[in-house]
Amino acid sequence: MITIHLRYEIDPDQAEAFREYGRRWIVLVERFGGTHHGYFLPSEGDSDEAFALFTFASLAAYEQYRLASTTDPECIAAYEYAKTTRCIRRYERRFLTPLFAEA
Repeated sequence: MITIHLRYEIDPDQAEAFREYGRRWIVLVERFGGTHHGYFLPSEGDSDEAFALFTFASLAAYEQYRLASTTDPECIAAYEYAKTTRCIRRYERRFLTPLFAEA
């Protein structure tokens, strides 16, 4: 299992556009077999930082999703939406392995 952690630097004036971008990707990640754990938007403190977490069964499954997303019309539209609205200034991606309590 692999969890992807995304840290976004967003344009605070485009927060609503970023929300729309997030709504689109939650559906897309799940359509491609991932589990989306949500987007976490600014509330208090920094107004230009947001996060997202989603999980795939394996790094290979994530890589398949990444490859498929380059030709999927809805994924392309979501990328273009972010580009057009300029709601994202930059982002960082980290790969994490979750640790759960042993049963």
